[in-house]
Amino acid sequence: MAAVGQVRGAVNLEDMLLPALALMLLIEGLLPFLSPRTWREAFTRMTQLNDGQIRFMGLISMLAGLLLLLLFR
Repeated sequence: MAAVGQVRGAVNLEDMLLPALALMLLIEGLLPFLSPRTWREAFTRMTQLNDGQIRFMGLISMLAGLLLLLLFR
């Protein structure tokens, strides 16, 4: 029986958020670990982008993440 204020079958936020954060850190760490030179070059190129280009990349990244969440939910 679900406790008061809980929905039966609901997933606790930390049950999803912590594994997602761990997976993000794992993926983010792959390129610097495997190829530091390539990572440094990519980071240097990104610092040359203007604010609009960076925002657009962020928007595309968020939309891709949202699409993946909706597809695999």
